[in-house]
Amino acid sequence: MEKKNSVILFNNNKKVRRYWDQEKEEWYFSVIDVIAILTDSAIPRRYWSDLKRKFKKEGSEVYEYIVQLKLLAPDGKRYATDCFSTKNMLRLIQSVPSPKAEPLKLWLAQVGDDRINEMHDPELSIDRALETYLKKGYSREWINQRLKSIEIRKELTDEWDKRGVKKGEEYAILTNEITKAWSDMSVKGYKMLKGLKKENLRDNMTNLELVLNMLAEATTTEISSKKRPVQFKESKNIAKKGGEIAGNARREIEASTGQKVISNKNSKDLKIKGNKRGSIGKVR
Repeated sequence: MEKKNSVILFNNNKKVRRYWDQEKEEWYFSVIDVIAILTDSAIPRRYWSDLKRKFKKEGSEVYEYIVQLKLLAPDGKRYATDCFSTKNMLRLIQSVPSPKAEPLKLWLAQVGDDRINEMHDPELSIDRALETYLKKGYSREWINQRLKSIEIRKELTDEWDKRGVKKGEEYAILTNEITKAWSDMSVKGYKMLKGLKKENLRDNMTNLELVLNMLAEATTTEISSKKRPVQFKESKNIAKKGGEIAGNARREIEASTGQKVISNKNSKDLKIKGNKRGSIGKVR
């Protein structure tokens, strides 16, 4: 398992040690470091020890997700350290009575409220995505492509749901089959090429990469709707076939242009500096 240890700094210059799990594609953060920042405790280990006992006594699920990882200490040695994934760290922060935690708690409440509203009115999620991409500095042309890709992806996952494909691991397997077939790279390999970790691969694709990925997913949806696969193995073969069709298109483009379609460019290369916010055609 590939490892990557690093440190992130907060405004008060206090450090939080973290660890990147390449296999799970997940960041893990030192609990002690976060508690030290939130509580200003002189003995954060004792604070965490008391909190752990409280979690265990209450039967809190978060206690079960503590992961011990060897992180670098000030003395230059590595010691086993309690860590949480991002999700469980956020759960922990909600349990810490600290004024410093309040802004994050308010943000989490706002995010929850937004998601509930989007369940009642899905159009709000599209509007939110549009605004987010504009704020990040993407071009309007790229945003139109990206929003269209979201629509096509949703049609594909709806089709998979109809065929009994399970969310999570099976979705990931089929997505990987499609990606390998059109790009000659696994999803993980593709992300590594672009220097990504938790970032969404599609958010880091060029216009042409997005178009070919959309072709692969739209073709897979169309074939599946006609073949009506019953077994997962059949869906896997269809995913490969849909990707291969887009892969043939990629090779024809490369033969005509003399340039590779698959690029190591990521979102930093795609964004336009000083991109002003404004209206953009919505995908419907």
